[in-house]
Amino acid sequence: MTEAADEHRTVARVFTDRVRGTRPEAWDDPAPCEGWVARDVVRHLVEWFPDFLKAGAGVDLPKGPSVDDDPVAAWTVHSDAVQALLDDPATAERTLSNEHVGQLPLDRAVDQFYTSDVFLHTWDLARATGQEERLDPGRCARMLDGMLPLDEILRKSGHYGPRVDVPESSDVQTRLLAFIGRKP
Repeated sequence: MTEAADEHRTVARVFTDRVRGTRPEAWDDPAPCEGWVARDVVRHLVEWFPDFLKAGAGVDLPKGPSVDDDPVAAWTVHSDAVQALLDDPATAERTLSNEHVGQLPLDRAVDQFYTSDVFLHTWDLARATGQEERLDPGRCARMLDGMLPLDEILRKSGHYGPRVDVPESSDVQTRLLAFIGRKP
């Protein structure tokens, strides 16, 4: 078992709890990402990552039902498939190749680009659906420390909104969310 597999298991478990805890009528409630509703948070994770894996590592993840039809099942099938990929000992020997990030060990690429995305979007889904919003402060601190030196690059990527000003004395989760453009 790799560190990436353990990280995904931990992060995905919390996101899964928020998915399963979403009341059926809340799937269409607004999310913190402009123009998104709660179901779009799940849709984003379920749709972008399979294409990234296929293009960069030739990995085909099984597809579940449409997020529109059953967001819980769509997430469960997807998350279980990612976990199975990370739990497979052969994954540590595979490489992901991408024009923007170069070549990385596949498990490291999953952790760096996908598991961190699941972690951040856990807050979005929780906020949209009125659930527990608290994120692991240690992971928040590690992510913020890693992202701060890349501020300009991250902004240019278009994946993050403008940084929101918060007091420097704010807790690490608030500072991380503000850094990625959320209004905590």
